[in-house]
Amino acid sequence: MPRPFTRLPEPLAFIRHFTPNWFAVTMGTGVLALVIAHLPRSLAGASALAEALWWLGIALFAIFTLLFGLRLALYRDTVWPMLLHPVQSMFLGAIPMGLAVLINGLLLFGEPRWGDAVYVLAHVLWWIDAALALLVAWLVPCLMFTRQQHALEKLTAIWLLPIVAPEVAASTAGTLAPHLAGEAGRAMLVAGFVLWGMSLFLACSLIALVMLRLALHKLPSTDFAATSWLPLGPLATGCLGLLNLGRAAPEVFDGTALAGAARLAHELGLIGGLALWGAGLWWLLVAAVFTRLYMRDAVPFNLGWWGFTFPLGVFVLATFELHSLTQMGFFAGLGALLALLLAAVWGLVFSRTLAGIWHGDLFRAPCLAGPETPAVSVLSARAG
Repeated sequence: MPRPFTRLPEPLAFIRHFTPNWFAVTMGTGVLALVIAHLPRSLAGASALAEALWWLGIALFAIFTLLFGLRLALYRDTVWPMLLHPVQSMFLGAIPMGLAVLINGLLLFGEPRWGDAVYVLAHVLWWIDAALALLVAWLVPCLMFTRQQHALEKLTAIWLLPIVAPEVAASTAGTLAPHLAGEAGRAMLVAGFVLWGMSLFLACSLIALVMLRLALHKLPSTDFAATSWLPLGPLATGCLGLLNLGRAAPEVFDGTALAGAARLAHELGLIGGLALWGAGLWWLLVAAVFTRLYMRDAVPFNLGWWGFTFPLGVFVLATFELHSLTQMGFFAGLGALLALLLAAVWGLVFSRTLAGIWHGDLFRAPCLAGPETPAVSVLSARAG
């Protein structure tokens, strides 16, 4: 058996070369836990498996936060190159999105174990998550506009990552707000609607640019194969967020001046959710075709492969929610099939990630590539 970490670029690469890409592992693992927990029909051991995956996501998030914090503290000279990198900086959005998924798991798995106390913790964590999502959604585009170098032919759906973070937080707000008393719940739900609108419409404008780039310059290189699935993310999260916010509104605003608008939001939530789900279904089919085309070539593994998991997982959750609201068996059947696909993809990507960790391949920050190792080649080979 080969010795571990034989391909580390330097002894402390675990810290110095740690990139925000790693938080996509938490996103993919956490969303699989939620999907398993929301299966229309309970399977033996499914609940325990889902909770175990949630705990794994917590452990990974804690480790990643420690390593990223150590990089920021010990290697401050690497922070600016990371922020200026046109790809690596986009993955900062994975940090609040990974946290939001874990908050959803806390509401689902924590309440049976620890009671209503979890809502207090979730309330605090959500506002932290919302602040991080807003910071990333503002900071990264500002850097894109003023400092980073971009071109239309190099555009990929990775641009969506910082923009979608507030939308993921908004979806969580719809789940948590009904469990909070009075003004706290109303404030969270109002913030959720604002975050949802801020994120979705910006994301749709970026999806339009992605479609223009694809029409003019065709598919990106195989190094960015997983980015073909990323537009599914904001469409699916937009659907799930609108359904969650609309479902929570009548209860949260009951007895207030907004009670009438809240009931309307509930009705429009289903209509808007169905429309967004339809848009997501179209992109799901397109992404499947793109992936089939990419499979003709050898697609190198990188952390970007986790982009195959989260968008699909959120689409499955939205599909299950539509089944719950409409009681149409079509949504349950399609959701179950896609859940099986998600589990298979997660198993493949997780195993490849473990192999990359064992050999040390994945600890190569593209922004720290030297002259002898161009950033593009490092990104293509390992960083994602």
